[in-house]
This record gives sequence, structure tokens and C-alpha cells, in this order.
Amino acid sequence: MKIKTLAVALCLLSLPLVVSANPSLLNKTKQEQQVQQAHNVDREARFKLTEKEIKAQRNALVTERNRLQRDTEQLSKRFSKNENQLAKLEEQLRLETGSLGELFGVVRQAAKELDSEMAFSVTGVDRTEYRAVVDQIVDAKALPSMIQLNGLWQAMNDQISASAELREVTVPFINGEGYQSDLNAYRLGSMGLIGEKGYLSWDGKRNVAKLYLKQPENGPSYSGLNELALSGLQAAVVDPSRGVMLEQLANSPELQDRIEHGGVVGKIILGLLVIGVVIALFRGAKLMVIHQQIKSQLKKPTQPGNNPLGRVLSVYNRAQNRSVEALELRLLETIVDEQQGLEKGLSMLKLLAALAPMLGLLGTVTGMIETFQVITQFGNGDPTVMAGGISMALVTTVLGLISAMPLLLAHNVLSTQAENIRNILEKQGISLVAEQAEKAGIAA
Repeated sequence: MKIKTLAVALCLLSLPLVVSANPSLLNKTKQEQQVQQAHNVDREARFKLTEKEIKAQRNALVTERNRLQRDTEQLSKRFSKNENQLAKLEEQLRLETGSLGELFGVVRQAAKELDSEMAFSVTGVDRTEYRAVVDQIVDAKALPSMIQLNGLWQAMNDQISASAELREVTVPFINGEGYQSDLNAYRLGSMGLIGEKGYLSWDGKRNVAKLYLKQPENGPSYSGLNELALSGLQAAVVDPSRGVMLEQLANSPELQDRIEHGGVVGKIILGLLVIGVVIALFRGAKLMVIHQQIKSQLKKPTQPGNNPLGRVLSVYNRAQNRSVEALELRLLETIVDEQQGLEKGLSMLKLLAALAPMLGLLGTVTGMIETFQVITQFGNGDPTVMAGGISMALVTTVLGLISAMPLLLAHNVLSTQAENIRNILEKQGISLVAEQAEKAGIAA
């Protein structure tokens, strides 16, 4: 304790000495203390201000929370009240609209039937004013409005009026090659569309028309109806089935229709068939005449006539004084010449018989090329646009086979006849050589 007391006393005694030794350090320390105190006072003031602001914000939030709780309670009470009132109104609506529900079903069914009719009938070409109203009724989930009911009635009345019209219209038309263009036509009520080449098939889903594969006899045309319209008459041959009977006509095409489907190649094949038939008939008649002449000549061997056997006998009569070998060679030469005349035209028949199926194959390849071109341009969704190429591919093959078979048969028959005549000539020539040899043997 004494030592500590002594140390403190020494420190106190030395303090005035230190202060007197460094007065600037003391002043600096006092200044820093004053700055620090001012800073502390400022911080305390800011802390107090921040505390007030936080308390004010808290009070505002509490007030807002209380207000929202009151509003929520009021809205919950109102929601419950509205639910009860809505349930009562729905029950009242159900009771009051019980019969209207059946009426809505009837109206909607009528709208569906009318929508199907407008999509199928040719009146959809130019009578589409009320189509949107009909679609709204079909898709509706509630009772139709008075405007919609009036629109449905007007659409029905419009279709009835359209069914009694002969009206000129412009329709999108797709030809047999798949190209689309605008075509002038007459709409014959709701029965059909009539273009320059006859009845047109109307596709309501795609809104395009195309020509039926086969037209009825004495059917109407655009120019004919145009004359009738100008003269004031409105009469034409109609299809009461609205296209069903016209479509059935294509299921039984005539020979001319099949030939037309064959295209240029098919006509060339038929031309070759006609040429071959003409050659076959001419050569057949010629061989029959020659065969009859030879039969008559066999009965009169001493009187050679103007026929193959007569010419062979004439050579024998002129060469009787020659040797047997020379006579044989002369007769063989004459028979070979006659054989060439007998077989004249048969090689052409054989060529035509071989050329016809090759042309049929060419038509098949050409038709398939056209079909693939149409598929490339328009896709394969509609088979009718590919019908032209497929018909050509099949019909030319059939025509080629049909042409080749009779030509081959005619070639075989005519070759047999020519061979029979040649055998008769050879047999007669051999008998004449043998007779000449016997004479030479007897003379020797």
C-alpha cells in the first residue's frame, strides 16, 4: 500500500511538469472532446427523430390494418348476402325458364340444320350474310337473344328466297390439273352450279368448285342459260338430288370418257390399233382370195392362172427342157418370191403389237409424273386433283394391252395362213421336180 501511495504521489507531482511541458497537446485534447460531444448530441437528436418517425409509421399501419379488417368484415357479410340472393334468383330463373330451355334446344337444332344446309348447298356461294348469326346460335351456351332469333328467321327466309333464283355468280374453280381460277357460272336455286362445260361440284368446306367427271346428256351450260335468262325463260334440266346423281354418273364412264382419260398417248395407241386392224383385214382378205385361187388352180393344173400356184406351174412349163437341178432351183426361186408377197405386212403387224404395250407403259410413266407434280403443288389431301394423272396412267396401260392382243392374234392367224399357202406351193413344187426326175430317168 505504501508503495502504491508513493507512486500516485509521484505521478501527481509530475503532472504539472508534463502539462507545462506540452500545453498544445492539452488544447488539442480539449478540442477533440468538444467535437466528440457535439457529434454525440447530434446522433442522440437523430435517434430521437427516427424513433418518432417509426412510431408514427407504426400508428399509421395499425390504423390501416384496423380499417382493412372492418372492410373485410363488411365485404364478407355482403358476399354472404349476395350468395343467398343469387341462389334465390337462380332458383326463380330455373322455375321461370323451364319451358324456354326446350325452346332453346329447338332453336339450336334448327340452327344446326340450317348451318349444315348453308355449308352443303350452292347458296353458300353468294348467300352468306347471316352465316355469322347462325354460327353464334350453334355455339351459344345460353338462351339466344331476340336479335339472334330474328337473324335465324331472316337466314331461313334468305335461303328460301335463294332456292328460287337463277343468278349469275363468280366462283373459285379448280380444273383437272389442280390450278385455281375464277369462273363465271349460274346458280340454279339450291340445285347446283352451271358453268360453260356443265354442272359444277361445290365444296362448301374449301369454298371451291370443280367440274363433275361426267355430265348428263342434254345438260345445261352457262351460255345456254344466259340465252334463256335474256329471253325471259327460266327452264333447265336440273338434278333434284343436288349432286348425288351427278356423282354416280362418274362411276359408270363410257368408252369415250375412258379414251379421253388416256390423253394423247391413248389416242396414239388407238391409232396404231386402227392401222393394225386395217392391215390385218386387208391381208386377211388377200390371203383368203389367194387360198381360193389356189384351190381352183389345183383343179386345173394344166391351165396356169394369175395366182401363186399358177405362176409356179408357169415356171415349170417354161423350164421342162432343163435339168432336174435347174428346174428345182427355178421353182425354189419362184416359191421364195411368192412367200415374200404372202408375208407382206405381217412384220408391220408384229411391230405394232410390240409397240402398243410400250406406248401404254410410256403413258403410265407420264401420268404418274403429272400426279407427282400435282402432289408437289397441292398436296395429297384431295384425291380429285390427282385423278387426271392416275386415269391417264391406268387407261394407257389398258389400251396398250387391248391393242396388242388382237394384233398378236391377227399376226398369228395370218402367219398360219401364209405358212399353209407356202406349204402347198412347196408340196406342188416338189411334186413337179419329182415328175421331171421321173421323166429324165425314163429317158435315160
